[in-house]
Amino acid sequence: MSRFWPHTPYAEDQPFARSILYTHVLTRAVQTGAVVGSGVGIATHLVRTLRKTALPAPLATQLVRSSGVGAAVTTAIMLVGIPARMWGREDIEWRDRSWRLLENEGQVECDDWTYVGMLGGLVAGGRKGGWKGVTGRVGFGSLAGMAGYMGWRYGVKGGWKEEIVV
Repeated sequence: MSRFWPHTPYAEDQPFARSILYTHVLTRAVQTGAVVGSGVGIATHLVRTLRKTALPAPLATQLVRSSGVGAAVTTAIMLVGIPARMWGREDIEWRDRSWRLLENEGQVECDDWTYVGMLGGLVAGGRKGGWKGVTGRVGFGSLAGMAGYMGWRYGVKGGWKEEIVV
């Protein structure tokens, strides 16, 4: 999605600064929530299995649901966190942060992979599992996109950016 935002030569001219920053932070919130929620889901599954007090849902189901809850909670926290962090900041600071995100080619490439993964996660199961299932699949999709990016950039490409010759 970073490729679709207009990117100016100078930070002070950067339009849509707040939207760019919100999009970036909320995308990372979904990823963070998916990781944390997955950890909670694994722990919950293990405790229920060891205690044998209640039959746990299959591990995959538990992971998707807890990932969805984690992604939703972290996104809600960041919806409050962004304005709290940027409170009292000048407009140029918003523009500069957004401009730097768009200027960073590695970040743009990472975003490309992440959004494709999120879309794949969304499409993968339709609306099965309610909001927890949909949000969990989007979260796992973002993680899969990030893993794909890491494998491509640092595995296949060896971490080096290609020189673009015009």
